Amino acid sequence: MNIKKMIEGKKEWRAHVSRVKALPQDYQIVYKEIQKYLFKVGPVELNEGTGLLSDILSFFEEGAAAGKGVLEVTGTDVAAFCDGLIEDSKTYADLYQESVSQTVDKSVKKRST
Repeated sequence: MNIKKMIEGKKEWRAHVSRVKALPQDYQIVYKEIQKYLFKVGPVELNEGTGLLSDILSFFEEGAAAGKGVLEVTGTDVAAFCDGLIEDSKTYADLYQESVSQTVDKSVKKRST
């Protein structure tokens, strides 16, 4: 990655963080929990820019502008909300499961030959 892309990425991230800070407090709390959740279990492509996080932020901005509470927007089960967002995405857990399966398959094949 060249220096210009890194600088641009940092500028985009700072703008994103500023938008988060402009949300009402309850939205900020839930957004940060969603962010942590997605960083732990989320899609592999989450690290490729702020696409999904930016979409969530826009969704939250719309909800706040409409005067809705954050749990009216996400539902009371925030983890289920997150899971719904990433249900069709490859996650780190998926990659780990594939790796384990491949390792086991190789070991079994070696022993059977």
